[in-house]
Amino acid sequence: MGILEGKKILIAGVLTEASIAFSAAKIAQEQGATVVLSNFGRALSLCQRIAKRLPQEAPVVELDVTNTEHLSTLADRLREHLGGADASLDGVVHSIGFAPQEAMGEGFPEVAWEHAATAFQVSAWSLASLTQACRPLFGEKASVVGLTFDATVAWPVYGWMGAAKAALESTSRYLARELGPEGVRVNLVAAGPLRTMAMKSIPGSSQFEEAWEAQAPLGWSVTDTGPSGKAVCALLSDWFPATTGEIVHVDGGFHAVGV
Repeated sequence: MGILEGKKILIAGVLTEASIAFSAAKIAQEQGATVVLSNFGRALSLCQRIAKRLPQEAPVVELDVTNTEHLSTLADRLREHLGGADASLDGVVHSIGFAPQEAMGEGFPEVAWEHAATAFQVSAWSLASLTQACRPLFGEKASVVGLTFDATVAWPVYGWMGAAKAALESTSRYLARELGPEGVRVNLVAAGPLRTMAMKSIPGSSQFEEAWEAQAPLGWSVTDTGPSGKAVCALLSDWFPATTGEIVHVDGGFHAVGV
């Protein structure tokens, strides 16, 4: 029996096989979970194709976290795939992040609010809005897991995406505080740099790869999403019943060392 046997999980933001979200979906199914995926727009068809590459093809729902109608109808649309009116949801994975190119790179204080606002709405506020949209389906001991990139320091070229990740980390703590009495846990996984679509969109991201190659005590593979996917699934499981508001680093130990 797997650690997610019988659990029903929404994984939002699956795009390619190189994503942490895909790895989490694959491992979750292997551990006994029923998985539903989501994406929107041009990425929706990509997500539908990717869903067929899982051990069991997963249903896909359309979800744009900036679309209020998508959010307000999400619970009902999920019920269609999870067993009808009495369906419940045991876990949510937030693998959603975006910042316009204008919001990244150098020139941090010169970035227009409209670009920074997009980064905050999509990458940070959406953790709260997605959690709230799924809240009517949560049973006992539900778990919400998001993905971050360590926001305790300022990184080169990351720009307002870094500030948005700091907001995401704070958002997770506020959600943990508010939803804890309902039995809902909210945690984040801080992965090291991986060659996902998100990382490829960052100008000069090779700097991260070079730093990790030189300093991560356990070493680091920029193409192996397995460790991060396993951490996500562990947090979705019942093996962390008293852990919430936490950030689990899956970065080869890079965060723990200096120069």
